[in-house]
Amino acid sequence: MTRLFLVRHGETDWNIAGRLQGRRDIPLNSLGRIQAAEVGRVLGQMVADVRALTYVSSPLSRAVETMRILRTALDLPVSDFRQDADLRELSFGRWEGSTWPDLRRRYPEDVEARDREPWHFAPPAGESYGELAVRACAVVDALPSDSVVVTHGGVIRALLQAKTGMPTGEAALLPIRQGAVYVLTDKGFEVAAVGRAPADRR
Repeated sequence: MTRLFLVRHGETDWNIAGRLQGRRDIPLNSLGRIQAAEVGRVLGQMVADVRALTYVSSPLSRAVETMRILRTALDLPVSDFRQDADLRELSFGRWEGSTWPDLRRRYPEDVEARDREPWHFAPPAGESYGELAVRACAVVDALPSDSVVVTHGGVIRALLQAKTGMPTGEAALLPIRQGAVYVLTDKGFEVAAVGRAPADRR
């Protein structure tokens, strides 16, 4: 298995508001841009030759901008990376733009069903984590070398579950940090954040 450096995009205003972004193309905010630069510095500390890595991103602008900023921090050509639509966030379908309190008020039975089976539930016109894992794994399984993958929280959850065997119920609720790097190998994963050594080993 190649080593994967999984990066969630930086913060957006919808993250602050607690809105489900899914496929909506929401840009980074000012803190998100700072987080992206910090991730670049973390990668530079972790990898001796960052030019030897493969770089691939979700095509949603919050991920693309994160990749461009971190590559700038690494002194790499800003646009020299691939985008893959199968790294887009979990689709929440008609729920996108809503908050969980809104959804619990409007669709209590559907949200309760998701609470019972968060990995297998698909919102109306959306997809499940199981479906997401199939497309995301197809991308990373084809990567030719150690790679930086800039994507979304749901995608990282799906990849960690698929590659480590983490219980699906645990994976669906795993907090995925912004401004951190999730290093996935055949031995599991660890989390590296700015200003400290890798930790949170699983």
